[in-house]
Amino acid sequence: MQNKGLVKLFAVLFGLVSIYQLSFTFKANQIDDRAEEYAARKSDDPIKRAADEASYLDSISNQKVFDMGIASYTYNEVKDKAMNLGLDLKGGINVILQISVKDVLKGLSNNSKDPVFNKALDDATELQKTSQNPYVDDFFIAFDKIKGNQKLASPEIFANRTLSEEITFDMSDRAVQPIIRKKVDESIISAFEVLRKRIDKFGVTSPNIQRLGNTGRILVELPGAKDVERIKNLLQSTAQLEFWDVYKGEEFLPFLAQANETLKPLVNKGVKSEVVETEIVTDTIDDADSKIKELTGVIAQTDSTEVGENPILDLLRGYGSGGPVVATFEAKDKDQIMAYLNMPQVRSLLPADQRYVKFAWGIQAKNSEFVDLYAIKGNRDNTPELSGAVITDASQQYTQRNQPSVSMQMNTKGAKIWEEMTGRAYAQQSQIAIVLDDIVYSAPGVTTGPISGGNSEISGSFTLNEAIDLANVLRAGKLPAKAEIVQADEVGASLGQEAIQSGTSSFLIALGLVLVWMVIYYGRGGLFADVALLLNILLIFGVLSGLGAVLTLPGLAGIVLTIGMSVDANVIIFERIKEELAKGKSQVEAVKDGFSNALSSILDANITTLLTAIILFVFGTGPIKGFATTLIIGIITSLFTAIFITRLCIDWYISKGKKLTFYTAVTKGLFQNLNIDFIGKRKVAYIISSIAIVLSIFSLFTNGLDQGIDFVGGRTFQVRFAQEVNPEEVKADVLAAFGSAEVKTIGSSHQLKISTKYMVDVNTAEADDQVQSELFVTLAKYLPKGMTFEDFKTGSGDKKIGQMFSSKVSPTIADDIKTESFWAVIGSMVVVFLYILLRFRRWQFSLGAVAAVIHDVIIVLGIFSFTYTFMPFSMEIDQAFIAAILTVIGYSLNDTVIIFDRIRETVLERGGFAGGRNVNYAINSTISRTLNTSLTTLVVLLAMFLLGTDSLRGLLFAIIVGIVVGTYSSILLATPIMYDTLKDKGEVLDENSKI
Repeated sequence: MQNKGLVKLFAVLFGLVSIYQLSFTFKANQIDDRAEEYAARKSDDPIKRAADEASYLDSISNQKVFDMGIASYTYNEVKDKAMNLGLDLKGGINVILQISVKDVLKGLSNNSKDPVFNKALDDATELQKTSQNPYVDDFFIAFDKIKGNQKLASPEIFANRTLSEEITFDMSDRAVQPIIRKKVDESIISAFEVLRKRIDKFGVTSPNIQRLGNTGRILVELPGAKDVERIKNLLQSTAQLEFWDVYKGEEFLPFLAQANETLKPLVNKGVKSEVVETEIVTDTIDDADSKIKELTGVIAQTDSTEVGENPILDLLRGYGSGGPVVATFEAKDKDQIMAYLNMPQVRSLLPADQRYVKFAWGIQAKNSEFVDLYAIKGNRDNTPELSGAVITDASQQYTQRNQPSVSMQMNTKGAKIWEEMTGRAYAQQSQIAIVLDDIVYSAPGVTTGPISGGNSEISGSFTLNEAIDLANVLRAGKLPAKAEIVQADEVGASLGQEAIQSGTSSFLIALGLVLVWMVIYYGRGGLFADVALLLNILLIFGVLSGLGAVLTLPGLAGIVLTIGMSVDANVIIFERIKEELAKGKSQVEAVKDGFSNALSSILDANITTLLTAIILFVFGTGPIKGFATTLIIGIITSLFTAIFITRLCIDWYISKGKKLTFYTAVTKGLFQNLNIDFIGKRKVAYIISSIAIVLSIFSLFTNGLDQGIDFVGGRTFQVRFAQEVNPEEVKADVLAAFGSAEVKTIGSSHQLKISTKYMVDVNTAEADDQVQSELFVTLAKYLPKGMTFEDFKTGSGDKKIGQMFSSKVSPTIADDIKTESFWAVIGSMVVVFLYILLRFRRWQFSLGAVAAVIHDVIIVLGIFSFTYTFMPFSMEIDQAFIAAILTVIGYSLNDTVIIFDRIRETVLERGGFAGGRNVNYAINSTISRTLNTSLTTLVVLLAMFLLGTDSLRGLLFAIIVGIVVGTYSSILLATPIMYDTLKDKGEVLDENSKI
């Protein structure tokens, strides 16, 4: 092998970088464990404990916690670089929100009463149930069908005052459509920005929010989130954009001092603050008490032996100096400060003219641990003088000094009120607060007098991104559109912890079995393969961590599958080396030729699997995308380690003059000199496969499949009980309450999976809470006495009893998932057909491969159809099952391509197909590789299946069945079909012919 030094350098560098990346994960886990222990000591309440844990982590977020010698990192930096765990491993919530484009269109039309317009909206809503188009496109289709003489540019629809600058009465529908699409897209972007800002307040690590194409859907993943109900309510509530007058901050400094004195006896009465042990040294922040004393004359007496005697002043980190800011505090203390300020004893200290004051926090700057407190001029009704509904447009601009600013326009009503507010602010030299969801985004002053006409420029010390964000926030108030949760997965933290434990243990056992088997089968050569395999796993986790990818349970299954594929590459290489040694070549020549001859097969096999993984990545979402990600990374790293690292180890060993045989006393001569007439027995295989296909199709038409809520819509709950329960009794109770129910045992007999279509078309947070509440009431007699609804929802208690997982999919998105899954499977087959055609230059090879794949898919579906009624684990057809099917396709093709590659080589060397003799020779020469790889992969998957978590068993079962069926079809179906469709088979194979 040439360039050994370069390969060694890359291997060392990749290994060191992977270790470097993973070190952040280990350190982050240490700190998180410390925070969890601290929170557990303070409270037994899950919600309070989660808050204490978050508070602890917030307190050290910007402190140096990891010193690597050459650099040191804060907790936030460590967390950013650590590997992210998915929902199924960490618990939390994953939702897909549907922004109501119907509401957006209504807003653009100024809530038009036109009957044609409103009928088109209703028709578009119906079309969406089965359509894959964006809502706005279905609206245009529906409008065209019923419009008659009506136009989109009618004054009663879109040619209104709001859109007058862009849509005129004489425009055609075709000209109006792109404008409306643009406006709808702007509204979705605005909603996206609002949601992103809200998510920042949840305090979860590694949140993910992204738009899903142009569907109007937004994916939100919050691993580790605890207060799920609050999150769902916040995500679905309409954005509240408001404009308020604000007080001068310095007016409230005496109030803060008085509040501090009032709170002293209430807060410190008999309470000593707990001192938390930590390895982190907090930097001292300048005390603001002296400034308060100067301004107010109030002397705060402190005792150095007691922490926190001054409830407010001890937390104060700065104060307002003539502007709208009252004071500055650390972000971790803002909930405590707000609780103090809203206490009746404290509010009573306010003078009469300030009794309606609203305290609000400003937006926290990036990489800052501080946040400003504002005092807003409220009123008896708590309603703003001006709301965001009056804004017609907002955009990021630049001032004359080329500084980023924001321009906004209001409608006539808003312009009049804005003129009054700005005039008042100019006269009083005060500010106007721009507030979104109770957060002050900006509080600009007025420098040029009353602003008339409704056009304003907001300038200040904005960065470009801050100005763009503020423009999006302002525009969000223009078209309030509700966001509905159309798909949601909620995983309890305890279930995630169990998944980590079972997944890790099963992974290590599977890995151990493979490492031992390779040594038993190939001796010292197997040991070198193990070295490459271990480095491969290190690289996979290192790359995942470096890319910021999310590790999920299906992702862990993808890594396990990668182990099998990594072993496969080494098996192919070792078998080819053994063949070259059998020809009498020297060790050096045999190794060189073995690697060279194996390269084509390895590349073809891995590329076909890589293509199916890419399709899975493109069409999949959430955990399934995680599965595809790890599979793609694993294929690439396994190629590097198998081809280069194994070669380095072998070359190093034989360079010392030592003999390498690639077998042991147990495996010497195994599978050699096989002479099985596979082509002659193909009719038997055809009969067996035909019977299996007919039975599978019959079962599919009679029994059908257990379609999960991913494909039909509905709600699913996984509930754990303290004792064994009868699923039929539970089903009867749930059926009586909901009208529809499916109840299955999951894993042990004290855990059930309950599915229902009750209220499936209602996508509000209130509906979700109502269904959960009714489920709790229905199951109360099976639950421990005294269990509360909150305990049930969070799966609380030492025994982790209650709801462990819940999922919801609306019928509309279920139809989309089903369609996307269908095209993913078809697309993978088409792509692989074309690739094999390109590589082998014969359509017969492509036909044989695709026919075998179709056979495998039908058999797997048939087995699921026949067995789902009595299997002790979930066999639902969902997105995970589609991932399994695509994996089966990739694996089956992997086997088939290896055999086809040897057939191509044999035919070229031996002069044609020879009536099937050369085909038989090629199959027999690859039997050792085929069986060895299949058995190794099956051992790995069986370990995960038997010892892993319940949620993966359906996925793993499908892959296990697929590997068994795929191994059979690649030998006894794909090759015979290819052979039978050949025109030139060479001489006819007779009974006395020998290979």
